[in-house]
Amino acid sequence: MQRTPRDVPPAKPGQSGPAAPAAAAATPQIQLIPASAEGALDAAEEAVDLLLDSGRAPGDVLVITTGSQHPWAEHELSFGEASYWAQHDAGDDVFYADAAVAARAASRPVVVVAVNGGPASAAASALPLAHTRAGALLIVCGDPQQINSVLGAGV
Repeated sequence: MQRTPRDVPPAKPGQSGPAAPAAAAATPQIQLIPASAEGALDAAEEAVDLLLDSGRAPGDVLVITTGSQHPWAEHELSFGEASYWAQHDAGDDVFYADAAVAARAASRPVVVVAVNGGPASAAASALPLAHTRAGALLIVCGDPQQINSVLGAGV
């Protein structure tokens, strides 16, 4: 669901009420990290490192890739789907998912998307999904023009 412009009126003096914080809590903050498709995965890794270094719990973070899978996901999937998804369900570590299976992933406070190639449809479906899965923060690493065309101008 897309927010309408009425949700962001200029603040009028004396008009501070519970509606403003409630609206802010309902929509995750979106942060864009410009990167090429080849550099998007590295940018996502750096973002995850910064989140963890700043005290964010590893289980708070979901990383979605649109192109090639993250090496962690490839490694874990080599042990089978059941083991891979069991780690997701445990929720105690950063979880990496390909855009094709990201719908199966649960919401987490922070979702990082690496727009690292793949078909255009992968980003077109992964970005709105990531937006609904992110509780507080959505970080998108990739080509700003492509990302803005999917999520809306001004991201």
